[in-house]
Amino acid sequence: MTALNRVPSLMVRAGTASALTIAAMGGSIVAPGLSAEAEAATPATKALQVAASKKGAPYKWGATGPYRFDCSGLTLYSFKKAGKKLPRTAAQQYNKTRHISAKSRKAGDLVFFHSGSNVYHVGIYAGKGKLWHAPKSGDVVRLQKIWTKSVWYGRVS
Repeated sequence: MTALNRVPSLMVRAGTASALTIAAMGGSIVAPGLSAEAEAATPATKALQVAASKKGAPYKWGATGPYRFDCSGLTLYSFKKAGKKLPRTAAQQYNKTRHISAKSRKAGDLVFFHSGSNVYHVGIYAGKGKLWHAPKSGDVVRLQKIWTKSVWYGRVS
């Protein structure tokens, strides 16, 4: 028996009529095990996808894309592509988001790094304690584990 015979297709599990209805309504079928955030194409999930698509783009201070980015330039560009407007700097972006707890964070929220009350870096939360960001000169846009507890979270509305 092949692997395909042992594992029912998504169409069988969802029911052909259900899957066709979802497709006709402009929805998407999500494989089991994927998070709820992956189901809805919200501006936050779109921004996250845009940031991930820039993996390997060089860091350049003051750059806002599409080929080079600084940290807030990446978040600005990603959310702009998702239909949301953000101000230019990390601190300004923090002031324009709805502040949320670490417990409430979701993929697509912004992660703000701070020293005291000074916000100095921003990235897009990817889930599982990681973020997409443009780290520093000489580096590239990449997915990285959040390395400090000195972070705040903000949701773009």
